[in-house]
Amino acid sequence: MEHKIFTPITSEVAITLHSGDYCYISGEIYVARDAAHGRMNEALNKGEKLPIPIENCTIYYMGPSPARPGRPIGSAGPTTASRMDKYAPRLLDLGMKAMIGKGKRTPEVIEAIVRNKGVYFAAVGGAGALLSKCIKSSEVVCYDDLGAEAIRKLYVEDFPVIVVIDSEGNNLYETAIKEFSQI
Repeated sequence: MEHKIFTPITSEVAITLHSGDYCYISGEIYVARDAAHGRMNEALNKGEKLPIPIENCTIYYMGPSPARPGRPIGSAGPTTASRMDKYAPRLLDLGMKAMIGKGKRTPEVIEAIVRNKGVYFAAVGGAGALLSKCIKSSEVVCYDDLGAEAIRKLYVEDFPVIVVIDSEGNNLYETAIKEFSQI
């Protein structure tokens, strides 16, 4: 099934999405990778406020390349999501609803997705130049000293993703393997 969805992605939206669905996301999303997640975790440990609004937030695991003239961002392909797995359950429990990356997630992340009625999307790895065409604006919002790993706010239009893990814990990576092995 195909869905056009708009941010913020809420639990009400997430529960309508099913593993294997194609989605086109429009609206504001945030970019954060390993170093930014580490800093957000440190802030939480110190009792500080997060630098981005986490409620119903979508975080894209991506480190952009420099923008070409006239473009808001360079190549913008996903990075491996498992590197953020030690931070994701905490952020989901604080209200984050959606993550975009590539690759498998740990059982703890899957449990947190289900517990919080969230969703994990995959973007196509190796297609960063094409994905960047869906990004209409990009601005660093914090941790500028991290360079490509700074937290950015993006505005995207029809950003293509696939639901990998839905709000019920169905996992496309597992079901696709089972389905393929029966052929």
